[in-house]
Amino acid sequence: MTIAEDVDALVDEALQTDLDEWTRHVVRRTFDPVTGSPYWLRRAAELSFDPRDVTTYDGLSAFGPFRLDVLRSVDPADLVPLAVPRPLAGRVWESGSTTGDPSRAFYTEPMLRLRGAWRRWAMRREGFETGRTWLQATPTGPHLIGHSGWDLVHLYGARVYGIDFDPRWVKHQLRLGRMREAQEYTDHVIAQMAGILRSQPIDYLVTTPALLQACIRAEPELVATVQGVRMTGTHATGAMWRSFVQAIGGEMVSIMYGNTFGNTLALPVERNGELMPHVPNYPQVTMRVVDPRDWTRTVGLGETGRVAMTVLHEDLFLPNVLERDLAVRYDTGPEWPCDGVANVRPLLDARVAPEGIY
Repeated sequence: MTIAEDVDALVDEALQTDLDEWTRHVVRRTFDPVTGSPYWLRRAAELSFDPRDVTTYDGLSAFGPFRLDVLRSVDPADLVPLAVPRPLAGRVWESGSTTGDPSRAFYTEPMLRLRGAWRRWAMRREGFETGRTWLQATPTGPHLIGHSGWDLVHLYGARVYGIDFDPRWVKHQLRLGRMREAQEYTDHVIAQMAGILRSQPIDYLVTTPALLQACIRAEPELVATVQGVRMTGTHATGAMWRSFVQAIGGEMVSIMYGNTFGNTLALPVERNGELMPHVPNYPQVTMRVVDPRDWTRTVGLGETGRVAMTVLHEDLFLPNVLERDLAVRYDTGPEWPCDGVANVRPLLDARVAPEGIY
């Protein structure tokens, strides 16, 4: 079996997984008294119930919402069960720090492999061809999105170009009201993209919706030379999707939703961009759309609410994370074992949580 066939099998297996059974497996692993997660074993002593008594996905509500700001100060290794051999060797990844200091998570090799498998599986559905040349115009450094370039190389046979991109500097300038400085840095990033697009044979682009929008304004003729675009990192609207399709002259435009801790794949856009649905990387990531005033109540299909994400990796357990996003609860139909989310937009005012270009 080739590497590509192997990772495709991972996704096929994931989609057949019973969610309650997977929940029991992850909870047992996380709270094993000897080989569990040091962080969660400490937390277990503070809980009013035995976590190992949780046997269903719905039962995870007993943990209450997990606050991501915990991940700003805790050692990421403490979230990883001791069943993973110590000392841990690998990368610690950070959030974009939109609302303050970054949150951090350690990704074990199986977690990275599964993430790459979902990306390969999604790109094949979206029509992106293997063996092509990509420009990855995204942050790297501590940001997990930067690892996608290696996924393209190893799982999609790609040749990948990159740029220097520090999104935190833009957010810093925006928080201080320094709009000119923020724009100057955005122009600096676009100039790097333009230099590669102008001189090299780029087939596909990976970037953020906000940065693509800025690039279209500055260099529309260069954007028109690419055959497809995949995006993540900032929110997008239906009008933006339509402008992206027009800019590249085709509909190979995919906008994903997610963050350092959980991701989705983009489902086909409906009604010319009026409905942009996503489905999480099940069962390791699931999402509910809940009443903003009562996180325990899931809203009806087609209704809008706050996104609540649960992370159920074998090596990372984060229950009921209340995201800073609103979305429509989306009916994925019989093809998928879980709900999706659609038309994601920020919960907070941009002045409080500036996105910038990532």
